[in-house]
Amino acid sequence: MSNRKTKILIIGGGTGGIMLSARLMKLKAPVDITLIEPSDTHWYHPAWTPVGAGAYDIKKTSKPMADMTPKNVTWIKDFATGFKADQNIVSTAKNGDIPYDFLVVSSGLVMDTSLIEGLTEALGHGVVCSNYTDPEHTWDVIRNFKGGHAVFTQPTTPIKCGGAPQKIAYLAADYFKMHNVGARTKVTFATPGSVIFGVKPIADTLMKVVQRYNIDFKPFYAPIKIDGPNQKITFKHIGPKENLCVVNDNGTTDTSAAPDEITMHYDMLHIAPPQAAPKFIRESDLVNAAGWLDVNINTLQHVKYPNIFGLGDVAALPTAKTGAAIRKQVPVVIANILQLIKTNVLSTKIYEGYSSCPLVTGYGKMVLAEFNYKNEFTPDPKLKQMLIFDSSKEDWRLWMLKKYGLPYLYWNKLMKGVEV
Repeated sequence: MSNRKTKILIIGGGTGGIMLSARLMKLKAPVDITLIEPSDTHWYHPAWTPVGAGAYDIKKTSKPMADMTPKNVTWIKDFATGFKADQNIVSTAKNGDIPYDFLVVSSGLVMDTSLIEGLTEALGHGVVCSNYTDPEHTWDVIRNFKGGHAVFTQPTTPIKCGGAPQKIAYLAADYFKMHNVGARTKVTFATPGSVIFGVKPIADTLMKVVQRYNIDFKPFYAPIKIDGPNQKITFKHIGPKENLCVVNDNGTTDTSAAPDEITMHYDMLHIAPPQAAPKFIRESDLVNAAGWLDVNINTLQHVKYPNIFGLGDVAALPTAKTGAAIRKQVPVVIANILQLIKTNVLSTKIYEGYSSCPLVTGYGKMVLAEFNYKNEFTPDPKLKQMLIFDSSKEDWRLWMLKKYGLPYLYWNKLMKGVEV
């Protein structure tokens, strides 16, 4: 009988890649793990929302990749460039072809500013900001805002942490109110979506938050063009025509260009850039028609190649792309790979679409949206230990969980291979 260990190759040293490799090491699984990751730094992106509101230190959101890589895991500091899936090989920029027995693709996603006209030129300059790219710049824009029209929006593509574009809108509105610029400020939240949030108990709470801050909520608004020098953003209205608001109260909307296009002036613009799978994945035969890694939504096994699995943001899963989702996906991938090694059949463990959005609604306030593929509200019973009996309602304890509890669990438990 051979003592050869099964070779597992992981693409991506983000939340999914580190959590998976650390957990396998903790389990003393009979595997050799190689991790392909080009970056020197591992980021904890969930904290970038409070960074953008001046409520968290960005230095606490990163650690060196060398410190994050579990002991006995081989880290190849390189870019994956392509797949030869029929030969069980991944190609890299500097290290040539790397073979595997099992491949886990956890590469995350990339920002693609080219998908909105003018965004590449405008983003990060002046009053156009994004927590997705530079939360410290967002904080500079918010604290220097003197009044006017503050616009918050998001693209039609899938994005990581789908609630993030509205969280910073609530925090900004709260900040403006506390610093006496709220009375001379109009806040607009424009989204291509049809509702503020897809889980009804959460949506009910968020609509009250929108009303509290007097935010102009614009559903069915898809951003298509940004004119940075003139501080204008153009949206395409993608919903029923009867929902089209022709003119805002302060006259900032212009519909003269086209009946389904709306141009607004902004004095501050926060935008989530369009997002996509990395180019080397989009150009492979591993993706679906939309360009995301084509996996079974319950087993996370690739639909064509049974020894390839997907994890995290890159996977074509109809749920929110969050670290909380990865926390539930990792045990399924591990169970399936280990069972395949033993018996050549999948385990019975499945992923049911769990994800979680910590929706900050102001300084010291938060609701916690936990849900599955069916958009059912599925709160963690452990919250009752924190005296949180309804996490669909705003609670200061949830803010404390977001600011202190979740970062602690991330760095000291999940990234160390402890299942929580």
